[in-house]
Amino acid sequence: MTNMLNRTTLSALLITATFSSTLFSASIYKLSMNNESPKWAYSHIPNKASLRGTAIKQNSYWVTGSANSVFVSQDGGTTWQDKSISAELKMDFRDIELFDNKTAIVMAAGTGELSTLYKTTDAGNSWQLLYQNTDKLGFFNSIAFWNDKRGLLMGDPVDGYYVIKKTNDGGKTFRRIAKNKIPKILTKESAFAASGNSIIVGNNGKAWIATGGFSASVYVSDDYGETWQRNSVPLYKNTQTSGGYGVALNHLEQPFVIGGDYLQRRQKYPNMAKLANGQWQSIKTGSTGLRTTMSCQDSICLASGKTATDISYDAGNTWQALVSAQPNENAKDSRGFYSLASDDNVFLAAGAEGKIGVLSLKELGPNQVTKERK
Repeated sequence: MTNMLNRTTLSALLITATFSSTLFSASIYKLSMNNESPKWAYSHIPNKASLRGTAIKQNSYWVTGSANSVFVSQDGGTTWQDKSISAELKMDFRDIELFDNKTAIVMAAGTGELSTLYKTTDAGNSWQLLYQNTDKLGFFNSIAFWNDKRGLLMGDPVDGYYVIKKTNDGGKTFRRIAKNKIPKILTKESAFAASGNSIIVGNNGKAWIATGGFSASVYVSDDYGETWQRNSVPLYKNTQTSGGYGVALNHLEQPFVIGGDYLQRRQKYPNMAKLANGQWQSIKTGSTGLRTTMSCQDSICLASGKTATDISYDAGNTWQALVSAQPNENAKDSRGFYSLASDDNVFLAAGAEGKIGVLSLKELGPNQVTKERK
């Protein structure tokens, strides 16, 4: 998805959206992978939406996706409430920022006015249209916030530069970062709104952006997004649909970039790299194919794409396939996910056809959940 975005500052639009609040019980079952592995608990959203946004804070779990879908669990995934946004436009919410169990911003990706931000302060009971793209060629990819005021929005390139916008008021207004503070895009470079991980932020004003195409790169800022530098990354980048699909940090604040090619999801190619000693180095994952998301809790990390999930027990240095179903289990639940989030030793995953997964590390022994020293 490489449409263009050309919009600077907009005033916030305070339009209250209606919602539906259908409560349903999650169909939860656990699949033992082996005596030592963590276990998935699966749920399925009734509307079978394509879910690409996830957020979690303690027992508050949120997933977002196509058909204006927003689903919320306030009991650790046992039951889910439909808090989807009712609007004239049919939107695809591909990113979410969760500030507390009641306050969240969701981002819709799409051409022109389909790219929007909505905000709730009452756990999804009501929504306000916070920000909307008015450029017919504009396209939002991802959002990331350091706190409830300061954040970044990343969109497809305009006039040879990615559109990176900054807010200091929680998304009410945005200011586009000047072109002379951002590297000009390379030939056949592109960006993807795959799973809400195109842009992430870290400590001390750091931020990272993943890009793809034939010139896959990672952009980095260490001043809260005011200036950016670009580095090439060793991912598969032989097609326009290949390259970086997301960035992630382990608990040591070491950046990773993940990707592949969504038109060749199962092929064997370099799909992960890590920044070590100032250089991006390729890392072999446990399974082949596209990876769109990664998340870590202490030294345990998961990386996933639609077809498979991998697990690392050493902060992302080495990986192995995470087998999520035994031979006689539902084949659909042996697949991976589009999006991951984690908090308090729990991973929340979301994927195709309304599938949600919750994986808790709290059931593991103390030897398996370890924290590396900095």
